[in-house]
Amino acid sequence: MVIDSGPSLRYGQALRSAIGKVTDKPVVQVLITHHHPDHALGNQAFADAPIAALPGTNAQLAKEGDGLTENMYRMVGDWMRGTQVRVPEQTLEPGVKRFGSHPLRLLAFTGHSGADLAVLDEKTGVLFTGDLVFYQRALTTPHSPGLLQWMEDLQQLQGLPWTLLVPGHGPVSQDRRPFEQMMDYLGWLDDLLRDSAANGLEMNEVIATPIPERFAAVKMSKYELIRSVSHLYPRYEQAAMARVEQ
Repeated sequence: MVIDSGPSLRYGQALRSAIGKVTDKPVVQVLITHHHPDHALGNQAFADAPIAALPGTNAQLAKEGDGLTENMYRMVGDWMRGTQVRVPEQTLEPGVKRFGSHPLRLLAFTGHSGADLAVLDEKTGVLFTGDLVFYQRALTTPHSPGLLQWMEDLQQLQGLPWTLLVPGHGPVSQDRRPFEQMMDYLGWLDDLLRDSAANGLEMNEVIATPIPERFAAVKMSKYELIRSVSHLYPRYEQAAMARVEQ
């Protein structure tokens, strides 16, 4: 079973080749954790296997997939050659689904993209979080419904009986440091945006905020701060500032 197909047809084909080097068993199922292009645009490479995702993921990919694909073409050009959107044909519901001797607990969250699948292998304790967890790489926020919701999701995830954590981005871990880093970073970002809005700062002033030293090892922090401010700051401004007619 494959969790996430990658950002392009070419990547998906390379993934299949890598799988073939460790097992001769066929791919019998592909699960897509969310609709972002780096996780779902390799679906074509698995045309012979059923592909499934949460209802919200399928709807978002059907609605935004072409635009996301075009943006990837602009960014990486020929690496995207032949890539087209393939929306999963199966819809997942939370619960336990068995593959061979492995009961997989499928969990639905919303904090990162609005529809986020996490998968716990109850036999081995391996937890696949998708992009609900970034580790040593700054998180992305283009479709997040809110940072507080994301933190609530993380609290539920870390309470599961997992033994090995596979984040959406970053190294695997056997301890809680990825959760600790995520909660710390989300809390800092939420405080920054709320305090900045309360003090009437403009967006460019918020973007200029120095990254705390404790996040120095987190890759792409400054770049993703710029993006997160552009994605999220208007909501904080609206919450802090009453309309004139009110």
